[in-house]
Amino acid sequence: MFAALPEGSTDQHNAVRTVREIPVQGAAPWWRDAVVYQIYVRSFLDSTGDGIGDLAGVRTGLPYVRKLGVDGIWLSPFYPSPQHDHGYDVSDYCDVDPLYGDLTEFGLVVDEAHQLGLKVIVDIVPNHCSSAHPWFRQALAAGPGSPERARFHFADGRGENGDEPPNNWRAMFGGPAWSRVREPDGSLGQWYLHLFTPEQPDLNWRVPSVGDYFEQVLRFWLDRGVDGFRIDVAAGLFRHPELPDSPDPAADERTRDSVNPLAWNQPEVHEVWRRWRAVCDSYAARDGADRLLVGEVSVRTAADQAAYVRPDELHQAFFFHMLSAPWDAATFHQVISDALRDIAGTGSTVTWVLNNHDQIRTVTRYAGDEGLVGAQRARAAALLMLALPGSAYIYQGEELGLPEVIDLPDEVLTDPIFRRTGSRQYVRDGCRVPLPWSGHASPFGFTNAGSSAVPWLPQPQWFAEHTTDRALSDPGSFWHLYRDGLELRRRLSGLGEGPLRWLETPPYVLAFVRGDGLVCAVNFGNEPVPAPVADAPLLASGPCPPGMLPGNSAAWWALDLPSA
Repeated sequence: MFAALPEGSTDQHNAVRTVREIPVQGAAPWWRDAVVYQIYVRSFLDSTGDGIGDLAGVRTGLPYVRKLGVDGIWLSPFYPSPQHDHGYDVSDYCDVDPLYGDLTEFGLVVDEAHQLGLKVIVDIVPNHCSSAHPWFRQALAAGPGSPERARFHFADGRGENGDEPPNNWRAMFGGPAWSRVREPDGSLGQWYLHLFTPEQPDLNWRVPSVGDYFEQVLRFWLDRGVDGFRIDVAAGLFRHPELPDSPDPAADERTRDSVNPLAWNQPEVHEVWRRWRAVCDSYAARDGADRLLVGEVSVRTAADQAAYVRPDELHQAFFFHMLSAPWDAATFHQVISDALRDIAGTGSTVTWVLNNHDQIRTVTRYAGDEGLVGAQRARAAALLMLALPGSAYIYQGEELGLPEVIDLPDEVLTDPIFRRTGSRQYVRDGCRVPLPWSGHASPFGFTNAGSSAVPWLPQPQWFAEHTTDRALSDPGSFWHLYRDGLELRRRLSGLGEGPLRWLETPPYVLAFVRGDGLVCAVNFGNEPVPAPVADAPLLASGPCPPGMLPGNSAAWWALDLPSA
C-alpha cells in the first residue's frame, strides 16, 4: 500500500522521507533544471567521410537533438590533440583539431544551436595537458629548476642515482604515476607526474601562471558564445605540496577512480572554482544569461560534493552515486535522499546522470545476469531520473537504448587503459562506438554516403535494431520514451524544481510526489505490485495496465494529493 508520510518522518530505510530545496528567488536560471545531451564528437556523425565524427556532423545532427526535447548540448573535447586519450590530452586549448573542423565551423555550431534554442557547453581539461603542449616541450628543453618546469610536477628521483620515482603513487589508467625524462644533454634526469598516462602530464596549479592561462582560455570560448563548461577532473588540479608516499598507492589504479587522498580533493582547488565563477558571473552581468560551470567531481559522499557547489563556486557537479548504484530500491532511495539533502541544501540543484562516455552503457549495466531485463530497467531509470528535481544529462545513444559493445577485438581497442594494462575490465571503447543513424549495415548512416571509410570503431550488425530512423518511427522505442518524458517534464509545473515527497512503499518499490501532484513510482522487483494510482498512467516505461505496476518498470501519474 502507498501512503504519504508526514514531513520529516522516516521509513524502513531509515532516511528522511521529505526533502525540500532552498527556495530560489526570482526566475530560476536555465541550468537549474536543464536536460543536456552529451555529444561525444568523434562518434556522433561524420560529415567528411574519414570515419571520425566532426563538428559539421554535430551541426547536421542538431535538429535531431532538438526534436528529442533537450535544453542543450555538451561537446566532448575537440581541441588539437595527439588523441592518446581522444582529446583529453590537449595540445592547444584555443583552437579546433583539424580532425573535427576549425573555429569557423565551431562558430556555426554555436550559432545554429542557439537558433534552435539549445545551450552549448564545452569540455575543458585543466588537470593535465598533452605532452605535445608547447609548455611541456619548453619544460623538457629548459631543464631542472626552470620556471618552465615549475608549471608541472618535476622532481628528482629517489635512490643512489635517482633511478626510483619520487614517490610510490600509481596512475589511474595503470602503471607508475611518474615517468623519467632525458635532459637536454641526453642524460637520464628528473621525473614528472601524470596521474592518468605519460602523455598527459599534470599541471602544477600552485604556480600562478597556470591559473592565469586558464582564465584566458575561459574568456576565449566565452567570447565565442559558449554557455558553459564541463570541467574534467574537477576534484583534481592540486596535490599534497610535499608529494609524500601514499599508504595505499594502488588505490586509483585498482578502482579507476580518484581515491588517493594526497592527489585529489585538496582544499586549494575551491579557490580556482571561485575565480572561474567570478569570470562566468562577469559575463552574466553583461546580458543576464548565466554561464554554467558543471564539474566532474568524483568524491566519496554527497556531502563532499556539496562543498564544490557552494554559491560562489561551481554551479553544479555531476552526481555519480546514482549512476553507480545497483538496481536496488533501498540504495536508490538513499543516494537520492543524500543528494537532495546535501547538494540541493547548498542552493544548487542535483545534476543527475545514468551514463557517460566513461561508463558501461546503462542497458548492459542493469542487465547483470538477467539478459533482457537490462532494457526494462534502463527505461524505468530514465523516467525516474527525469522526474527528480534538478538537472539531468543524457549520453548520446541512451535515447536509442544502445547496449554496450562488449566483443570489440583487441586490435581495434584505443582506450589507453587497455594499452597500459592489457586488461579489458575498465575499457571504455564499448560505449563509444559510433552512433547508428539509418540502414541495415555499417556504417549505418554515421559517415557520409559514398565514403569508403569505415567508422573508427567497428559497429556490430545488431546496431541495425537501434538506428535513429527506426527509433523515431517506433512509438514504443526508447527515443519516444525520452521525448515524451522530456515533454511532460517541461509541461508539468514545478517538476524541475521544488520539493520531493516520498510515499510509503513495499521494500522493493520507490514512489514520490512532485510538482503539482505528479506521482512517480518505480518497481525494482520482478513481480507486479498494485500501482499508487488506480488510473492509467500519464507515461510508463513499458506496458502498464491500470492499477498495476509491473516488475522492473516505472510510471508517472497526475494526482492532487493533500499536503502531509
